Amino acid sequence: MPKLSAQSRSGSKDLGVGCWAQLIAGYVSEHEALMQTLVATLPLRQEPITLFGKTHLTPRLTSWHGDPGCAYRYSGRSFEPDPWTAELAQLRARLVETTGYAFNSVLANYYRDGADAMGAHADDEAELGPTRDDVGIASVSLGARRRFLLRPKDGGETLEWALGEGDLFVMGGRTQAHFKHRVPRTKKKVGPRMNLTFRVVVG
Repeated sequence: MPKLSAQSRSGSKDLGVGCWAQLIAGYVSEHEALMQTLVATLPLRQEPITLFGKTHLTPRLTSWHGDPGCAYRYSGRSFEPDPWTAELAQLRARLVETTGYAFNSVLANYYRDGADAMGAHADDEAELGPTRDDVGIASVSLGARRRFLLRPKDGGETLEWALGEGDLFVMGGRTQAHFKHRVPRTKKKVGPRMNLTFRVVVG
């Protein structure tokens, strides 16, 4: 497990079977300003995806960025990365130093309100690494807090965090092999949130 700096509300959790997660609260201090800049500059859009044989639009806005060649395959589609923006590249450099993972891509998810959500899934695609035994995902949450749920694939206790306001949440080891995560809808009035999930695409 990488050694990440400690801050208030921060902590690490050993999830067993080679899985772990770690939180650094308030990693991005000017999170609202950064989110506003990214909303204004990223090519955010609703993508059609196919789940269980049916095509839907994603219930959030997304954009995929990365180094040349970092294609990402999801729900029957392959996405070629848009170039890094200055803000995303600067945040990537900081995350590489913080975590030790050589991130080469990032998925931006923009949740406009409580009706936007992310269904239960694992980032376990074959092209993610750096190795199959250590898939590193660094998730930076800007704006409003939303519930983030992590549950073992074989059932068991669901773990919950309220992520937002610049928090950094890192999952590593075999977490994607053994757990699924989601951001559920809420009827509560919540502000917009942007989540940036940095990944290592290995081909």
